[in-house]
Amino acid sequence: MTLTGNWSYPTAIRFGAGRIGELAEACAQAGMKKPLLVTDKGLANLPITVATLDLMDAAGLGRGLFSEVDPNPNEINLTAGVEAYRAGGHDGVIAFGGGSGLDLGKMVAFMSGQSRPVWDFEDIGDWWTRADPDGIAPIVAVPTTAGTGSEVGRASVITNSVTHAKKIIFHPKVLPSVVICDPELTVGMPQFITAGTGLDAFAHCVEAYSSPHYHPMSQGIALEGMKLVIENLPRAYADGRDIEARAQMMSAAMMGATAFQKGLGAIHAMSHPVGAMFNSHHGTTNAVCMPAVLDLNAPVITERFDRAASYLGIEGGYDGFRAFVQGFNDSMGIPRKLSDLGVTSEAIPELVKGALIDPSCGGNPVELTEANLTALFEATI
Repeated sequence: MTLTGNWSYPTAIRFGAGRIGELAEACAQAGMKKPLLVTDKGLANLPITVATLDLMDAAGLGRGLFSEVDPNPNEINLTAGVEAYRAGGHDGVIAFGGGSGLDLGKMVAFMSGQSRPVWDFEDIGDWWTRADPDGIAPIVAVPTTAGTGSEVGRASVITNSVTHAKKIIFHPKVLPSVVICDPELTVGMPQFITAGTGLDAFAHCVEAYSSPHYHPMSQGIALEGMKLVIENLPRAYADGRDIEARAQMMSAAMMGATAFQKGLGAIHAMSHPVGAMFNSHHGTTNAVCMPAVLDLNAPVITERFDRAASYLGIEGGYDGFRAFVQGFNDSMGIPRKLSDLGVTSEAIPELVKGALIDPSCGGNPVELTEANLTALFEATI
């Protein structure tokens, strides 16, 4: 089966192996003539990035590059990126990489024509209406991992370097105009990144499926996304050159990010402050937290996972799914405790405080409180 296609949901997506070769066309479609490629420090000098800059150069788009992006990007990275964008006279952004490069790239495009601080656009109520929509530059997104799904998202997560809190910045026009999903770009991912990013996509689907909010479209997407991860992540983990598995995981990542319009929950409410304080890998942190969160939510989600387990090929309903999740993590070397990621028990009060104000709280099927969040952190540290 040839895994290739042109999709228009939730935005224009050019999907398939080798389609990075269409970057110039994608930029033209988005109205860019002098884009700035934004990526993270780790990717800046790798062959896939150099080859992409060569494609830009050959098409007369220049070689504009900004790569001062931390694993958990912050407003310092953002300020530097906007300065580079303006100084270079750019007219759009190619957001290139995993979650950090994609999120920061989208924010550079967003902030390039704004006059207010980025924190004024946090995803609270209608704060997004404060932005000048004409000041948002076009975005082409090129994911190089299969997890975050930020390439089809209308928001970015930016860490406040002073408070160490992760903030979600939202605007409908932050959704990239064009996405290029080329599984060949993910072939070089090391195993632990393949596992962590893939389990991030899985967490998005699990939490969206668990959310009590009404959104049948997202519910269906979340269920199918879980199935794709279960069937293909072990293959991609075992053989990084399995292009079909890599392609299916890129689909699952986009599905997870589309599905979580229905809501996220305690997994992400915990993971965001942990990542901000301890700089842990987001997807890996999600995976560590998932079993304890499933336990907390069991009284509310058992019936729906009894139904889902059968479709997913897992025996034993909810209990079978819960056992599967722990075994899935173990099979890919995911630690069982946050302490293995450097998290200390002394930090629990601060982590609980951060989790309680995280927007993800609202999508958890069991109301999150200081008491049950403290218990969750104690169980995972």
